[in-house]
Amino acid sequence: MKKQNSFTGFLLLGLGGYFLLRQFNIPFLNPFYSWPTILIIIGAALLLHNYFSKDSSTLLPGIILTGFGIHFHGLERYPNWIDHWAVYTLIIGTGFFIKYLKTKSGIIPALVLLGLSIFALFSTSNPEWFEYISVVITFVERFWPVVLVIAGVYILKKK
Repeated sequence: MKKQNSFTGFLLLGLGGYFLLRQFNIPFLNPFYSWPTILIIIGAALLLHNYFSKDSSTLLPGIILTGFGIHFHGLERYPNWIDHWAVYTLIIGTGFFIKYLKTKSGIIPALVLLGLSIFALFSTSNPEWFEYISVVITFVERFWPVVLVIAGVYILKKK
C-alpha cells in the first residue's frame, strides 16, 4: 500500500461501509446513522494513516475528531453523559498528550489543557474568570461553522 494514499483509502473504506450499512437499514445501527459517526470515521482514517504510514502529523487531528465524534454520540445516547465545555479541552489535551508520547513535542499545551479540564470538571466552586471561558465556548458552539470557514480561509491564505 502506498503510504501517501492510505488516508484516502481508509476514508473511502469507512465512508463506503457507512453508506452501505445505511442502505441496508439495519434497525440496531439506526442510532449511528448520524454526523458524529462521520467524525469518528474521518478520525479513524487519520489514525490508521498515522499508524501505517508513520506520519505523526495526522495523530492529533485523528484523536480530536474521533474524540469529538464519541462525545457527540454520548450526548445523544446517554442521559448521564457529561455536557460541559471542559470535555472539549480534555479531548484536545488528551490528543496533545498522546502526540507527546509519540513525538516528544507538545507537552506544555497537553498539561495546560488537561489541568484546566480536570479543574473545571471536578471543582465545586469555579473562579469568576471561568464564566468568560464558558461564554466563549458557548459562542463557539453556536457559530462553529463560521470558525471553520475562518480557519479554512486563514490556512489557504497562509504562505
